[in-house]
Amino acid sequence: MKKKARCEDGCVAQQIQSSTILFIIFIGQYNILVPYSSSHLGHCSSSSNLHSINMANYTILSHNRVGAGTYFRISHQSSSTKTPMTFGLFVPSRFVGNVEGGEKKDNVPVMYWLSGLTCDDTNFAQKAGGKAFIAAEKEGIAIVMPDTSPRGDPSIPNVDSYDLGIGAGFYVNATQEPYSTHYHMYSYVTEELPALLESEFSIGKDCLRSISGHSMGGHGAITIALKNSSSWVSVSAFSPICNPTACPWGDKAFKAYLGSVEAGRAHDATCLLAEKTGSTGYDDILIDQGNSDEFLAQKQLLPENLVEAAKKAGQKVTLNMRDGFDHSYYFIATFIENHVAFHGQRLRKRQSEMLMLASSSYDFSSTTGKPIQCNAMVARGPKQPLTLETITVDPPKAGEVRVKVMANALCHTDVYTLDGHDPEGLFPCILGHEAGCIVESVGDGVLSVKPGDHVIPCYTPQCALPSCIFCQSPKTNLCPQIRGTQGQGIMPDGTVRFHDKDGKPIYHFMGCSTMAEYTVLAEISCAKISKELPLEKACLFGCGVSTGLGAVWNTCKVETGSSVAVFGLGAVGLAVIQGAKMAGASQIIAVDINPEKFASAVELGATEVVDSSKLDKPVQAHIVEMTKWGVDYTFDCTGNVSVMRAALECAHRGWGTSCVIGVAASGHEISTRPFQLVTGRTWKGTAFGGFKSRRDVPQLVQKCIDGTLPVDHFITHTFDGVQHTNAAIDALHGGKCLRAVVRY
Repeated sequence: MKKKARCEDGCVAQQIQSSTILFIIFIGQYNILVPYSSSHLGHCSSSSNLHSINMANYTILSHNRVGAGTYFRISHQSSSTKTPMTFGLFVPSRFVGNVEGGEKKDNVPVMYWLSGLTCDDTNFAQKAGGKAFIAAEKEGIAIVMPDTSPRGDPSIPNVDSYDLGIGAGFYVNATQEPYSTHYHMYSYVTEELPALLESEFSIGKDCLRSISGHSMGGHGAITIALKNSSSWVSVSAFSPICNPTACPWGDKAFKAYLGSVEAGRAHDATCLLAEKTGSTGYDDILIDQGNSDEFLAQKQLLPENLVEAAKKAGQKVTLNMRDGFDHSYYFIATFIENHVAFHGQRLRKRQSEMLMLASSSYDFSSTTGKPIQCNAMVARGPKQPLTLETITVDPPKAGEVRVKVMANALCHTDVYTLDGHDPEGLFPCILGHEAGCIVESVGDGVLSVKPGDHVIPCYTPQCALPSCIFCQSPKTNLCPQIRGTQGQGIMPDGTVRFHDKDGKPIYHFMGCSTMAEYTVLAEISCAKISKELPLEKACLFGCGVSTGLGAVWNTCKVETGSSVAVFGLGAVGLAVIQGAKMAGASQIIAVDINPEKFASAVELGATEVVDSSKLDKPVQAHIVEMTKWGVDYTFDCTGNVSVMRAALECAHRGWGTSCVIGVAASGHEISTRPFQLVTGRTWKGTAFGGFKSRRDVPQLVQKCIDGTLPVDHFITHTFDGVQHTNAAIDALHGGKCLRAVVRY
């Protein structure tokens, strides 16, 4: 059956009721437990704790790369509608394995998008997904797009009308024949679909979900959020039907589905707010409405009624009246990034509150002042796999801090030492220096941190003493206070805090040694950070990401409009590109011999890419030809001395600066013709990006919390348990890994 109608997105469309039935095999019943509850955050009325839900196996119909993430279409047999149902799902790059490989990473925050009359699961993805999905990648959230009604079964009742039946389920559970058997979109969106996403893909668990929608979907989003305030973090809408009991669309739908307009009051946002007692739990309801919307003029939307009810209920509503915009997806595409950011900010905040609550549950009183036995991956010798051992970690001495390591990111410097290239490498030792930790106990005289604080160990310490000319100078971050003992693999007092099962000492590494469940640090190596950022993200600021950003911002001070070339597109190189983009560089040339890395570079801001292995001339000559005189700033992120020379020699004649970031193998030296320097080029290097660790790392973390410095794209692999560190090293060697984070 076909029905032709004026669509809400401003086009003439045909809806087709398909007679094709998808046969899907049931795999049984999932009994899902209540995952989370706390008096601090309120009880989460998760779909998974309402009742046991019969769920069928799902089928991935298609998948498409969108930016760095992936858009899937997924079908399954619905127990709510008793029909096949299809939904769209965008997953940011970090969590694609949740869907493609069955790899259950962390809980993925999600925004639900409910579409309007005549739409199916694809409209939003096709017409606004380009902008929405890129924004979701930046925010680190998924977007799920359910259908607007049951379809795909000839038994589904339908009428020849665009605003009733297929494509117009109104997000209610119909009680009236002939709709009562299949039209249960309210249960589908609030119970069945969340349960499927949680159990199959770890998406939206612990009610880490927000909701938005357009027109009929905006009505659905606001009413669902108001009726289930403990199940949603935030709510927004475009051109919502705000008072359906008072408009023709609602009158028709409620009479057909529920038997009367009066019964529709339970699904009317204006009525729900008018009858609300107590807080809704939402700090704001964001609504965008075009003032040239034909349905606004026809009194179908009535946003003024919702605003008035919200005022009386004490609920903040931000209503943006957009001049000249209509009801179409052009309108949605224009402002969707604002809505994704609105939800992303609130989802991050809720996730942080949950994490802070979890971290506050640690009680270290039983271990304070005593040795701790724990697991560690010990490097017994160069070019040997790490061995899982039970070690003893002594209590901290004066000026020291013992921490529980929560997450450790693999850095090439660890592998460089393990492979025997580090002249200071000592064995046996515990590697690792890019971690997020919780303070377990402190030694005498420690004042800057206390048990329970979140810290990032920093291999570049900052004593901040008035007598330290390095800490007091704005020209450097290289505090030498403990450099001598740090290079010897010992603590400042000349001893170690690690011993193996035979009581033999184990050396420290870079003053950090975070490939152990507990480690001891010098106080001046501890950067105290906000508890709002998950430690598996915060750990990235312990080395590579900070180094790349700081090389741009601090060491070279790249100006707006500058040209930049980046050699080597690992995590450090991509951080350089991200930092250069944020600094306003107008030309960013990304250079590598692996073209698979170019897509990520372009996503982060590269304007051109060069595969130097395919050139018939030196890469520096190629870049000089591209730019006439070379680029203003070049960055070597490879550790290859030949590449360092190439980077210098394509720096701009007269003023170009080349920065060495990569660490070369022991004994290697750099060289160039002196004429390259005589003609105005500057060659410099950077350690930890010039950041003064204890002062600057907390600021970087705060930028990440605020959403201005995203880092999710660096985490390409995750592992659970310190014992899987060798697997993380293998991933790093595989060539497709930026950062492998091991959670302890």
